[in-house]
Amino acid sequence: MTAKLTDYSNLCVHTMTTKHWNLKKCVENYSAAGIYGISIWRNVLEGQKLKEAKSMLNDHNMTVVSTVRGGFFPSVEKKKREVAIDDNLIAIEQSAAVNSPLLVLVCGADERQPLSTSREQIKEGILKILPEAKAAGVKLAIEPLHPMYAGDRSAINTIAQANDVAEEINSDFVGVAIDVYHLWWDDKLEPEIKRCGKNGNLLAFHVCDWNVPTTDFLNDRGLMGDGCINVPQIRGWVEETGFSGYNEVEIFSDKYWAIDQNQYLEKIKKAYLNHT
Repeated sequence: MTAKLTDYSNLCVHTMTTKHWNLKKCVENYSAAGIYGISIWRNVLEGQKLKEAKSMLNDHNMTVVSTVRGGFFPSVEKKKREVAIDDNLIAIEQSAAVNSPLLVLVCGADERQPLSTSREQIKEGILKILPEAKAAGVKLAIEPLHPMYAGDRSAINTIAQANDVAEEINSDFVGVAIDVYHLWWDDKLEPEIKRCGKNGNLLAFHVCDWNVPTTDFLNDRGLMGDGCINVPQIRGWVEETGFSGYNEVEIFSDKYWAIDQNQYLEKIKKAYLNHT
């Protein structure tokens, strides 16, 4: 049986979870709520001096768990593939500047070509940015997305596919991010988590819930305990691999974005202890 969480030491919140707050508000309000893990979405770094961002994070004793997101490598157009590489190199620089050890990759897809071609371009893209990631000390986490996103957001749709790519690249700087929203349905999830852990490729663990019925496949994620995902069970599988990192709360929700965000943080903390 999975051990119950008793404190917030491994709790991390993604800035997109509190979408309407800028980085300053996220840092101030997370720390005031006793949450010191933060994953930074790159939109909150726009117009932000990175040295100032780093100082602000340090002043509030925040630990940057990851930056989100890189990726979007595939395209039938060579120029777009080149632009994606350039953007990923910027993402690596941003990650290093704010002391983020990890860049999460939403790998991308192009509906104009077969998924197999997109997957090859994803591998090629990761290999192209890997030297810069190593030099910066920033690991790259391949995040498989639910198959409903295969047409435009990611051609990597199962943890098995993510494991395949990570193992083919075979680098200490490339691994997998597990998000329960995208993977809870997979009947191979437990053995593939074990495979991921055995190879040292499990780099991140994201939590939320799947509402039933779901009213929007992008912006109707639930708080842990709202829906049908057995988050504690999956966390147990993850921890059995030896993973001791943060449980990252990543929720896109029009419902929760509409309420007072400080009250929302308290709901997150309650759901974290009771349903994660």
